[in-house]
Amino acid sequence: MVLSAASLTGCAVYGRCGLHGCPGDAEITTQVRALFNQHPALEPPNLLQVQTLDHVVYLYGMVDTGMESDLAVSIASAVPGVRQVQNSIVVCCGR
Repeated sequence: MVLSAASLTGCAVYGRCGLHGCPGDAEITTQVRALFNQHPALEPPNLLQVQTLDHVVYLYGMVDTGMESDLAVSIASAVPGVRQVQNSIVVCCGR
């Protein structure tokens, strides 16, 4: 059920904003990635991906601790223009 709701939201954004997203989405993604690069806790071996659709930042990937996941959400939330952050980061130990 969650996946279908997320898919419907993505389709609505695609229809409204087109293939390249809404104005400002690419800049938000660039800013989030730049801020992640300033935090050694989020560097490899952590694997984080960022995507922005309609000013909602979607975070995907793996980190070693819950604190790193929380840090990523906090950083993304602080970027100007971000309406919401969807956290799909997996905390994975033993990599």
